[in-house]
Amino acid sequence: MLSAGPAGQVKSGHDAGPDPCVPSGGGRKASSPTTGRHTLTTLNAREDLLGAVARIRPVLEREAASAEADRRLTETAYQAMRDADLFAMLAPRAYGGLELPIVDTMDVWEAVARVDSAAAWNLVMNQSIAAFAAWLPAEGARELFGDGPTTVAGALFPPAAARRGDGGWMITGRVPFASGCQNAAWLAMPAVEVDDDGAPKIDPITGQPTPFGAFFPRRDAEVLDTWHTVGMRGTGSADIAVHDLFVPDRRTLPVAPLSNPAPGFEGPLYRMMPWPAILGEATVSVGVAAAAVVAAIGLAATKTPAYQATPLRDQQLAQHLAGKAMARVNAARDTLHSAAQEGYDEAATGQLLSSATKIRLQVAVCFAAEVCAEAVRLVDDLVGASSIRLGQPFERHFRDAHTLTQHSSKSTPRYASAGRLLFGLENDWVWLSF
Repeated sequence: MLSAGPAGQVKSGHDAGPDPCVPSGGGRKASSPTTGRHTLTTLNAREDLLGAVARIRPVLEREAASAEADRRLTETAYQAMRDADLFAMLAPRAYGGLELPIVDTMDVWEAVARVDSAAAWNLVMNQSIAAFAAWLPAEGARELFGDGPTTVAGALFPPAAARRGDGGWMITGRVPFASGCQNAAWLAMPAVEVDDDGAPKIDPITGQPTPFGAFFPRRDAEVLDTWHTVGMRGTGSADIAVHDLFVPDRRTLPVAPLSNPAPGFEGPLYRMMPWPAILGEATVSVGVAAAAVVAAIGLAATKTPAYQATPLRDQQLAQHLAGKAMARVNAARDTLHSAAQEGYDEAATGQLLSSATKIRLQVAVCFAAEVCAEAVRLVDDLVGASSIRLGQPFERHFRDAHTLTQHSSKSTPRYASAGRLLFGLENDWVWLSF
């Protein structure tokens, strides 16, 4: 049985030494200075946040079983992450956030995913969707972030029906996959204007409806108990619905590349959107696979398989599988971090991301999800029948890693979306157009 040790270490009945899958962060630029309500060290925000994850780890571990059973993150786990400033990483410094560089943020997301994939997924999604406030009018951004970093849950398909009202829109609709909607402060969904018959109005120039996004308080929507899945059960990714809800113009945003960011949202994190969110989703896969490898190493130290006399760690096949699994985890992380840093540096010039950079980001997240699922399969081969026992962590790692490969932004069809652009064909994926 593994137990938490110092950051970057595990214990499994003997001193297991440094975690072989932990990123060192060596040679990385220091984090940007922090301001506002936070007490994090100016140049060591990444390290301080990783320390905070280590401190709340017992809470996340204790609450994980309840999240799995209830199919939503507990308020206790969510609040622990709030109290640790983890939801401040993507929030603008102008609003008391940390505005942490993307690769530093990914390290913290991975640290949480190693403890509980559901907690990490909510952490990624609820601050990433909040960062879409960069598209809002200044008044709307102030409303969301006026009290400091906030959380938003939502989804982007299908669009709700919207009818124009005085200073805003009357919206009726329902969207699935609103991860963390039970705990987030705000919710979001897409909408399109409809005519009197309920049909979407068509833009005469584009020949298509013109979608927009809408933010509204959680209390204004109904959360429907629809999240019944094989993996990632604790994320609470239920449907949300509204009926004739008025949303003022200040809380609506265009679905288009960011051209005029709200004050305070001018930095590279926001010019990269939505890629910080998608990189975070893939980072959860890395954390799940890394946790599986570490757990397998711990188990191999004490297990002698049935009908055998040789301890697992002394068997060459087990050694081979452990090495292959670790190589895949490290390759996934390195590919993600390299693509993320390239995107961040490009966005820091004040420009939106180039097509070449978006293609690289897309194939990086697809690759990470794919090879991390493969790493977990190698772990299952390594640990044998332990992989199917509910008292061991491996069955959940397997379910989670493979469920994550089905998320639209990094599923197998997105390889083809990137390939279309490589061949000079018309784009078929919304986020490659941003």
